[in-house]
Amino acid sequence: MTEAPVVRLVEADIFERQVGFRFPFRFGAARVESAPQAFVRVRIADESGHESTGWSAEMMMPKWFDKNPVLSPDDNVAQLRASLHLAIESLRAVGAATPFGLHAAVEADHHEAAAGRGLPPLVASYGLALVDRAIIDVVCRMKGVSAVDAIRHDLLGITDATATDLAGFDLAGFLSRLEPSPRLAVRHTIGLADALTAADLASEQRLKDGLPQTLEEVIAAYGHRYFKIKVSGRPAEDLERLIAIAAVLDRTVDGYRATLDGNEQFESADAAADLLDRLQKEPRLSRLRRSLLFFEQPIARAEALSKSVAGLAQRMPLEIDESDGDVGAFPRARDLGYAGISSKSCKGFYRALINRARVEKWNREAGASRYFMSAEDLTTQSGLALQQDLVLAALVGAGHVERNGHHYVDGMGRAPAGEQASYLAAHADLYEGASGRARLVIRGGEVTFGTALGAIGLGSSVEPDWASMTAVS
Repeated sequence: MTEAPVVRLVEADIFERQVGFRFPFRFGAARVESAPQAFVRVRIADESGHESTGWSAEMMMPKWFDKNPVLSPDDNVAQLRASLHLAIESLRAVGAATPFGLHAAVEADHHEAAAGRGLPPLVASYGLALVDRAIIDVVCRMKGVSAVDAIRHDLLGITDATATDLAGFDLAGFLSRLEPSPRLAVRHTIGLADALTAADLASEQRLKDGLPQTLEEVIAAYGHRYFKIKVSGRPAEDLERLIAIAAVLDRTVDGYRATLDGNEQFESADAAADLLDRLQKEPRLSRLRRSLLFFEQPIARAEALSKSVAGLAQRMPLEIDESDGDVGAFPRARDLGYAGISSKSCKGFYRALINRARVEKWNREAGASRYFMSAEDLTTQSGLALQQDLVLAALVGAGHVERNGHHYVDGMGRAPAGEQASYLAAHADLYEGASGRARLVIRGGEVTFGTALGAIGLGSSVEPDWASMTAVS
C-alpha cells in the first residue's frame, strides 16, 4: 500500500436529523426524550487535485458533554454546533497534510479556541472528532480500502505527535498488528428510570412497537450477558436499585458480567466508597458484586482529576469517561490511580487508538494487564454512526461494547425508507427489516458486523440521504 496521502479540506457541510426516543433515557441528573443527530459531509482534494466526499454522524446528546444545570438542552446542542464550525474552520485553514497530520496540526489550537468561547473540552472534542472521521472516511474511499486496512497499513499517517509520552513506542508496528473481531458482545444499558419487570410498567406506559421494554424482556429477546448499570450518586437509593436489578439478573442470566456508571454523580471518592461499602455488606448483591468489572466515572469531572483515587481504586478498577476531555487526560488519570478509559467515537477516533497504544505500552512495562480500555455508548444510532463506532470498538479490542441506541430508539427512527432499505441490503449482518424498519440484530447477546469492518470507507457502504435532513448554515 502507498504511503499516507497529503490532502486538504476543501469544504464541509453539517446536517441534522431529529431522533425521538421510545421512552425517556435517564442518566445522572439528565432525562432525555429526543435529540438531534449530526451528520458531517466533507470534500477533500489530494495533491493531484482529485476530489472526493466522505461522511460521519453522531448524536448531539444534551446534558452529557456539559452538565451545567443553567444550560438548556438547546444550549447544549448549540455548543456542539459551535464546536463543529470551529473544527471545520481550523482544518480548512491548516492547508495540506496527511489525514492524521491535519488533526495533529489543529488539535491544540482547536481546544484553545473552544475554551475561548466557553466550550468545555468534551464539547471541543466532539467537533474535531466528527470532522476527523469524515476525513478518514473519504481518504479510505479515495484509496478503495476499509478503515481497518488504512490503519494497519499506515495510510492515515498516525504518529505520536499529539502524545509525546509514546515516544520510543513502535506505534506503527502496534497498529499494523491490530486484529479487530467482526463480533462483539453487547453490554446492555440499564438506565436509572428503566423498568425492570412487567410489574414496573403501568398500562399506559406499555408500548406497542414489538420491541422489548423491561430488563426481563430485553434479556429474553437479545440474550445479553453483559450489562452497564447507571447509579445516581445517592448510595442508599442506589443500593435498593441494585438489589432489584440483581434479583432479575441472578434469576435470568448465567455467568453475567456488569459495570457501574456513575456519570459524575458522586461528589468525591469517599461518596463512591460509601456505595461500595453498602455493596459489600449486602448479601443479596454477592453475585452482582463478583460480576463487576469496573466503575466508570463516579466522580464529577471538576474533582475527578484533582486528587488521588488510589484507595478507591484498590477496591474496584476505576475508569474515566467524561474526564477524557483531551489527549493528555489518560496519563493524568493514571497518575492518580485510574486504570481505564472509555472509547467513544464522539471523543475522537485518533484519541482512542492512541489511548489503546498507551494501554499496550503500560501493561508491557508493568508486566500485567492492569490498564484497560472499554467501549461505551452515546445513544449511538443505527446506520452510519453505529457502524463507525463499532469499527473503532473492534480496533481497540474491546471484546464487549455498550449499546443503547437500539433500545431507546425504534430502528433507524426517522431515516427515510430508502436509506433504511439500503442499509438492509448492504449490511444484512447488522440489521433486519421484518418490522418495516431497519433494526439492529442482536443474537446470543452479540452483534456481528463483518460488512462494516470490510466496507470501503469508515464502516459504511451507504451514503446518507442528505435531502431528508436539515442543513445547518
